[in-house]
Amino acid sequence: MTTRSMTQKEHALIAAAVREAEARTSGEIYCVVARASDSYLFPAAFFVTVAIVTLSLFVSLALHHWWFDVRPATLALAQLLAIACALVVLWFFPALRIRLVPKRLQFRRAHENALKQFFARNVHITTARTGVLLFVSLAEHYAEVVADAGINRRVDQVAWNDVVAMLLDHARRGDLANGFVAAVGSVGSLLAQHFPVGEADFNELDDHVVEL
Repeated sequence: MTTRSMTQKEHALIAAAVREAEARTSGEIYCVVARASDSYLFPAAFFVTVAIVTLSLFVSLALHHWWFDVRPATLALAQLLAIACALVVLWFFPALRIRLVPKRLQFRRAHENALKQFFARNVHITTARTGVLLFVSLAEHYAEVVADAGINRRVDQVAWNDVVAMLLDHARRGDLANGFVAAVGSVGSLLAQHFPVGEADFNELDDHVVEL
């Protein structure tokens, strides 16, 4: 999955897609892409510590079986030294952290970030409650559509799943900008069916994509 920042041209392409989609609906579309939704230092450190302590206990039992006795103080010192070395590695090589964290936790953190962005970007306070957030977190390979209450009453979750699949497919191919363009077009068509543009409609949210 791509990790580079999008170019000004790609930003402009997405903004144009948002404006075109919103010209057909009273709904509002907002795009956010995050490189990662957490530093994962503490969960990675926790799992590494548990693994080191567990492994060291098995090693001490194996040594005892082979008639080599390890003093408790020696075992504790070895554990502390191993944990300290592991923490130093995690501190200086942050890319390793996410590899030590279960996918379930990664997705939970990404989902929490999506909700945070939904509220932080004021997608939830549009006049008719028709805001939609398109969110991608690259490190977790995660995408989500967060729709306000006014939309969720009319649009089935299956439709959002298709949009998520579209975003993820483009991101895996390193074509995130066009993924957002396609997703915005799809969301715009869905919103136009249920929330056509009205005479008093005005743009309530910025059209540009936000990179975190």
